[in-house]
Amino acid sequence: MSTLFLHGLGQNELSWDPLLYYLSAGAGKVMCPDLSTFLEGEERTYTGLYHSLVEYCGHCPDKISLCGLSLGAVLALNYAIDYPERVSALVLIAGQDKMPGKLLKLQNRLFRLMPKHSFESTGFNKNDFITLTSSMADLDFSGKLGKVACPALVLCGARDKANKKAAVRLAQGIKGARLQFIKNAGHEVNTDAPEQLADCLNDFYEGLGS
Repeated sequence: MSTLFLHGLGQNELSWDPLLYYLSAGAGKVMCPDLSTFLEGEERTYTGLYHSLVEYCGHCPDKISLCGLSLGAVLALNYAIDYPERVSALVLIAGQDKMPGKLLKLQNRLFRLMPKHSFESTGFNKNDFITLTSSMADLDFSGKLGKVACPALVLCGARDKANKKAAVRLAQGIKGARLQFIKNAGHEVNTDAPEQLADCLNDFYEGLGS
């Protein structure tokens, strides 16, 4: 099995390193691409980012396991809905089935106020953040969750109030999905509680073979 880890907006591929230290071999071959590189030569929108993900996954000869956080979870869910035959397992961390419009607008206002250097470590610049989040406002997968055809695990930080309701909806809408809340973790579970997250993932991946 190969597992593709997709980070959140404001993170990069190194954000998975604390988790990978505790991750067992059950995840198989691990790939942690930097999503900012997916937009090279593409329009700086969600559609451009998703098209690059589709192309990236298309180079994998076998089914792929997807694990995404926040933006990465949205991308992973989108792909699992569009290409159910290509996905062997799905983990959604701090994901959304329908984009919270008010929250995105608030984020955009905050991004506009932040200095440009605040975005340097992410691989995305300030305009990328604003354009990307604006282009996600109309995304709605709530009526398509039944198309996910693989084992699924929905995770959310216990302190991540903005995504708790969505986590419940995702778990209810995806057939057979498991739902777990990670104690002492906020939105960025991969950096807030990497060992606890690894325990959940190890249990999930090891259970796929039973």
